[in-house]
Amino acid sequence: MTQSVGTREARKVARASFIGTTIEWYDFFLYGAAAALVFGPQFFPSGNPVVSQLGSFATFAVGFLTRPVGGMIAGHFGDRIGRKRILILSLVVMGSSTVLVGVLPNYAQIGLAAPVLLVVLRLVQGLAVGAEWGGAALMAVEHAPPKRRALYGSATQLGVPAGAILSNLMMLLLSWLTGAGFTDWGWRIGFVASLALVVYGLVIRRQLTESPLFAKAARHGPARVPLLHLLRRYPAGVLIAILATAASPAIGYTVLTFTLSYGPKVDGFSRNDILLMGIVASFVQMFAMLWAGLVADRSGRLRTMMIGTAVQVAAALLLFPLLDTKIWVVALLACVFGATSNVAQYAPLPAVMSDLFPTNVRYSGSSLGYQVGGIVGGSFAPMIATGILAATGSSFMIGVYLAGMTVISGVAVLIAHTGALTRRARDEEAAVVVRAGPAMTTEAP
Repeated sequence: MTQSVGTREARKVARASFIGTTIEWYDFFLYGAAAALVFGPQFFPSGNPVVSQLGSFATFAVGFLTRPVGGMIAGHFGDRIGRKRILILSLVVMGSSTVLVGVLPNYAQIGLAAPVLLVVLRLVQGLAVGAEWGGAALMAVEHAPPKRRALYGSATQLGVPAGAILSNLMMLLLSWLTGAGFTDWGWRIGFVASLALVVYGLVIRRQLTESPLFAKAARHGPARVPLLHLLRRYPAGVLIAILATAASPAIGYTVLTFTLSYGPKVDGFSRNDILLMGIVASFVQMFAMLWAGLVADRSGRLRTMMIGTAVQVAAALLLFPLLDTKIWVVALLACVFGATSNVAQYAPLPAVMSDLFPTNVRYSGSSLGYQVGGIVGGSFAPMIATGILAATGSSFMIGVYLAGMTVISGVAVLIAHTGALTRRARDEEAAVVVRAGPAMTTEAP
């Protein structure tokens, strides 16, 4: 009976993690789509369209710079007072900053203050996303049955394609409804509409119970300063977490963000064509993500992620040659292949990260690793792709860059599964259990 109740609660938490991260990634991807489509002329007017686009993508990138800060702050309090409270706060902060972007005057109206305020709001978005992922992932993994941790953890990862679908659908709908007014004011509706999603997410999250592993660890008392304890005892784990994360956002943001500016200018596809490609690719990616979580639990995370590494290298090298055929169906297949190629690396990531750190610093370690990995791989990917294309004139070299990032992440995943890193976390977890007494029995992390 207890196991049945626990399973029901685990599923409830997994659903809530999926819904919450979907809302946060909707906000984050909506900004990315707007950066590719409208922020250049609205906030960075220039006689040179490349300069305007780089300025727009730069504001997209700065949101990643504060993600580790958000992760560290949330990790500190999440490891001390619990995951649930931080998840509620992160949702409020993200929703507020997104709505404010939607009502922000442009450069023509308030001059230099417009891009400055846009950057500030993007930084706040980064703080919120940095706080979000670690808590949502750990709530799902720490509630999960022992043999289903990759599958339940993948619920958090599903929020990425789901958020991309919602944001691209919103942009596609607004582009169709507002026509020529889309660039001037139509895009703003999607940002303001985030308010309704945030209210819904808050209702869902307030009904959750705290992580059972955190509740048990809290009986012994949290680390005084979780981040310092983490960096002193687990620096290798943090580094491996960073490198293991980097490749997935690199190819993800290239497919879902960079192609929004690349396709219309180089391959002649319309704005709506590229948005539709992103929607279809993200939809397929959602189902592939669930499948990858199931396979990782059944066949092993390492095997699944190594196969995923090889597939992602192939997708990176084929992405732009297929796009450059200028055939819509072929370009669509390229986007679908690119978006789904990273699921085998990405879906098991929360479970892999949770094994690198004991419960009392797990929020801090997972958040820091994932968010810095997002900077290394994802934040500058659209800018790097733009720079590579401008410098070499070859889109294939963008694929080479993405393939190189994938190989680095694959090596990190391999090291994460050697056992030396996870053994120390297990030993500390076991020591906490012994010191806390026989009432505190739990699974190994």
